[in-house]
Amino acid sequence: MSEIKITSGPSSPRPLGVTLVPGGANVAVASRHAERIWLCLFDAVGALETARIPLASRSGDIHHAFVPGISEGTRYGLRADGPWAPERGQRFDPMKLLVDPYALELDRAFVYHSDLALPRSANRDTAALVPKAIASRPAVAAVRPAPEPPGVIYEVSVRAFTKRHPGVPEPLRGTVGALATPAILAHFKRIGVDTLELMPLTAWIDERHLHALNLANAWGYNPVTLLAPDPRLAPGGMREIADTLRTLHDAGLRVLLDVVLNHSGEGDDAGPTLSLRGLDSATYYRHAADDPGRMINDTGCGNTLALDRPAMAQLAMDSLRHWARLGFDGFRFDLATILGRTPTGYTAESPLLTAIRQDPELSGVTLVAEPWDIGPGGYQLGNFPSPWLEWNDRYRDDVRRFWRGDAGAASALATRLTGSSDVFSGSHRPPSASVNFIAAHDGFPLADLTAYAAKHNQANGESNRDGTDNNWSWNSGVEGATAVPAVREVRARDVRALLAALLLSRGTPMVTAGDEMGRTQGGNNNAYAQDNAITWLDWAHADDGLIELVSRLAALRREHPLLRADRFLTGRPVAEGALPDASWLRVDGATMTNADWAGTDVFGLLLQGTQHPNEVPERLCLWFNRSAADAEALLPAQPPGALWRIALATTPWPPEALPLTPPGTIRIPARSVVVCTLTVLAR
Repeated sequence: MSEIKITSGPSSPRPLGVTLVPGGANVAVASRHAERIWLCLFDAVGALETARIPLASRSGDIHHAFVPGISEGTRYGLRADGPWAPERGQRFDPMKLLVDPYALELDRAFVYHSDLALPRSANRDTAALVPKAIASRPAVAAVRPAPEPPGVIYEVSVRAFTKRHPGVPEPLRGTVGALATPAILAHFKRIGVDTLELMPLTAWIDERHLHALNLANAWGYNPVTLLAPDPRLAPGGMREIADTLRTLHDAGLRVLLDVVLNHSGEGDDAGPTLSLRGLDSATYYRHAADDPGRMINDTGCGNTLALDRPAMAQLAMDSLRHWARLGFDGFRFDLATILGRTPTGYTAESPLLTAIRQDPELSGVTLVAEPWDIGPGGYQLGNFPSPWLEWNDRYRDDVRRFWRGDAGAASALATRLTGSSDVFSGSHRPPSASVNFIAAHDGFPLADLTAYAAKHNQANGESNRDGTDNNWSWNSGVEGATAVPAVREVRARDVRALLAALLLSRGTPMVTAGDEMGRTQGGNNNAYAQDNAITWLDWAHADDGLIELVSRLAALRREHPLLRADRFLTGRPVAEGALPDASWLRVDGATMTNADWAGTDVFGLLLQGTQHPNEVPERLCLWFNRSAADAEALLPAQPPGALWRIALATTPWPPEALPLTPPGTIRIPARSVVVCTLTVLAR
C-alpha cells in the first residue's frame, strides 16, 4: 500500500486517538521516538487496506493530522516507523499493523499468531492478523448514583458467571448484557450484595504459551487496549455496557470495573507487536537502567507499563475517565503497586497515584488496590493513600489458618474480625479500607479450600508448576471429591463457617461469584487458562441452602449497624457512661486473657452499642467454634427487659434447632458460627 497524500485542514494534538468531527476526524498519536506514523484505513469488513495517510504534523511527542471523509464505523489501524534497535528498547516496524491505544471499539477479538512476534527483518505484514479499530463516538453515559462506599462486594467474571445460566437467553450468555436479565438481577437481590466488581472487560490476547496448549485466557488479565471492550464480552460495544450499567443502577447496584494498568498483552521481548510496543516501546514500557534493551518484569507477565511517564500516565488517566463517564462507580486495580512505581521504587506520591487523587472526574469513585506486585518492595498492604481500599490478603490467610486448625491462629482471627487495625489504623484509615476476602478469582474457590490440601493444576499444561503452593487449605481427610457422608458434612460446615466469618467481620467483605453456591474448580488454583466448565458456574447443581445462608448473613449485616460500623474496636466505652464496645469471651463467660488465646478453639465476641438513658443498647454475641466437638458457652447476663435469641447458626439449619437451654447457656456446634442478638421484650 503506497502512501496517500491528502489535503486537509489544521489538526490538533489533543485529544489523543481518532476523534470524529464534522467532515472527518482529528487523529493524534503519542510517540517520542517514532519518525513517522500513518493512519491506515480499511474496507468495510477490515480485510483490505484502502489508504495509508501520514500524520504529517508534530507537536512535541504528538503526531497528528486532520483526515477528511472518516465517519462512524470506519475501520482503521496505525503503523509507525523509526529505529529497529531492541538493545535500546526500540522496536519500530512499519510492517506491523498497530491498534490505536485510544480505540473505543474493535471489529473482532485478538488471536495470537507467531507472525506477530517476528523481527523487522522478516518483512511480514500483520494487517490480516490484527483487529481493526472502529471509529466511534463515546456511548451516552449512564448516570452514576450518589457516591456510597461498598457494603458487600461481589466479584464477577462475566463470562463464567452467565455462560451456563438457564435463565439467560442463549445469545446473551457469556456477555455483559446477560447481567441485566431478570434471572441474574434476581440472584443479586437474593444474596444481598450491593456492589459488583466485574473482572476485566477490555480487549485481551491469550498468552503465547496457551496457543500451543490449545487453551484460552478465561480471565482477561492480559489486555492490549485500555478503552475498547473485548468483542467476546460486549458484542454490542460501549452501548451494551452503558445500557447494562443503567439497568444495574436502577436495581440499586453499584458497579466497579477491574482494570489492568500494570502490563499489556504484548508480553516480554519475544512477545507480539500489537500496539504500544510498535508505537514506542522505550517510552511506554519500563526498561532496566543498566540495560535499556531488557524489559523490567515487576508484574510476572513479561513487561511493566511505565506509568510515571507522561504518555503512559495520560493513557491510564484517560482510560479511567472514559469508564467513569460510561457510568462505572469505581475501579479495582490489578497489581496496583505498579501504579506507584518510579525508577526508585514504590511511593504513594507517584505521578499516577497523585493524578488519580486530584482528578475531579474521579473524586467520587471507589478505588480498590490489589496492593502487591512481584518486583522489589512490591508488597504494599496498608500503604496506599486515603481514600483507597485494599485487598487484604492477611485477612484471607488468617481466617483460613484458624479454620484449618493452625496453632495460635485465634488471636489473628480476632484482629481480622475487627477490621485489621494493625494494618490500617496507623495511617488513620478506617476498617472499611480493608477489603476482606477468603477466596477470589485467583486461587482456590471456597469449596476447594476445604477439599484439597494441594493444588491440582495439571489441566493448565505446566506439569502442576503454576499457581501458589501457599494455600492454607485442608481436605478433611480425603483429597478431592468424595461420597463419604462424614467428610462431606465437615466440609459443608467449614464452608458455612468461613462465609459467616467473612460477612460478620468489620471492613468491606468481598464474595467471589459462585462461592455462595458451592462452586468447585476440581482443585485448580490457577484457572486463568480454563475458559470451560472448570470455571463456568454450574447453576444446575447450585447449593440452595448455602445461597440462603449468604442471604441471611447479608441481611443480618444490613440490620445490625454493629457489624458494619466503620471504626476500630477498642474494648473501652465509646462514650461516657457507655458499655465497652467489645469484649472477648471464654465459654465460661469470663473475659479472655492473653494466655487464653494460645490454645483456644472456641471463643466469643460481644459487641455493644452506645448506651442511651432508659434504653437497652444494641448487643450482639458472636461465637466461633473450630473444634470437632460441640461446645457449651455461657452468654453474658441479659439486662432487664431483654432476652438473648439466636439470630443465625451456620449449622445445623435452621437456627431454631439450637434453643437456649438451660437459660443463659448456648450450644455451639462443631465447626460452626452462631450469632445471638439481644431482643427487647414487649412492654
